[in-house]
Amino acid sequence: MNKTFTKSQVKKQVRAISSKSEAHRYLICAALADSPTEIICTDTNADIDATASCLCALGADIKRTENGFLVTPISDLRSNQVLDCNESGSTLRFMLPLAASLGADCSFNMRGRLASRPLSPLYEILRDNGVALTPQGENPLTIQGKFGAGNYTVAANISSQYISGLLFALSVANGKSTLALEGKIESAPYIEMTVDALQAFGAKIDFDSKANCFTVEGQKKLHSPEKLTVGGDWSNAAFFLAAGAIGKNEVTVSGISEKSRQGDREIVAILEKMGAHTKHGDNEITVYPSSLHGIEIDASQIPDLVPILATVASVANGQTKICNAGRLRLKESDRIESVCATLAALGADIIATDDGMIINGKKYLRGGTVDSYNDHRIAMSAAIASLVSTEGVTITRFEAINKSYPTFAENFK
Repeated sequence: MNKTFTKSQVKKQVRAISSKSEAHRYLICAALADSPTEIICTDTNADIDATASCLCALGADIKRTENGFLVTPISDLRSNQVLDCNESGSTLRFMLPLAASLGADCSFNMRGRLASRPLSPLYEILRDNGVALTPQGENPLTIQGKFGAGNYTVAANISSQYISGLLFALSVANGKSTLALEGKIESAPYIEMTVDALQAFGAKIDFDSKANCFTVEGQKKLHSPEKLTVGGDWSNAAFFLAAGAIGKNEVTVSGISEKSRQGDREIVAILEKMGAHTKHGDNEITVYPSSLHGIEIDASQIPDLVPILATVASVANGQTKICNAGRLRLKESDRIESVCATLAALGADIIATDDGMIINGKKYLRGGTVDSYNDHRIAMSAAIASLVSTEGVTITRFEAINKSYPTFAENFK
């Protein structure tokens, strides 16, 4: 599907959609609990639906309600099922160690670029500790065996999703485990979100910050809090907060908490550092059209913000350098190359580096036709770029937004 944005404006008031990251975690914990859980989650998307589908394949009953989900946990585990992860990396990396911990011999079906995205060192940890797996890259990926409690070490600078997946698995393993994190921890807020979710369901997890090590007391079932609410999604709110800074009218995004664990709440501080004028309200942020300037951005903890920050930087005065974003090469697209190619095609002055990009800002972009690379964040960033493009922007394969934000286009006038 092609989508064209010309003379675009954004609605002045946008409600943040439900956090995809929180929804994944709450659904998984609820499926492992001792009784049903009501999850207030007003929005869903392809990634959230993939996690729900995989949990149902293992024996949970998840019903979509008017306000979210009603999750009846797994009672009789189903084995030899096919778990369809669609294109969701979070779903695969969370569910793979969890299914192994439950002893559910099963297969994981992957779509898009997901099968080619690496699983090491998670793959080797499972392989070396009781789980037989078909080779990486095969689709579907099949596992047999059981992953149990023990003492494990995992690199902390590759993917926080591996760490989260192991924490889910060890929380329902039979016995006490340790999980040591080796090296610099990247995307730490996502790990904290996982711990918060598990602890909300009674999991027994402690973290020794000096040793960089988790201790997890496995238990057969987690304990349901009966009802909880998914917060607003900062990662997706970032697109409209950025639109307020570079567009022609202020934008207020409601339904987002500055107390959230989500690391992408950093978008506000970064925009302010670039010169954006903002107003902080009660669970809402307003960003006003502003004269922006380039800065240096360390993206190690906020990789998902890079596409929209690069778009903002393309029309900020001076130079912006984005670094420590090497993991973006392993996303739905090689996001370093696809961000640079997309913005360059629209008229930006941008070049890729090994772990990021350098952008020299202009007053405006030319616009044109670009591909989404089947990557939701590229599609949405290109749409926001239409606010500062003289010729408008046409995006091919715009349906990529369904992965995280199906209603994105509705927030454009």
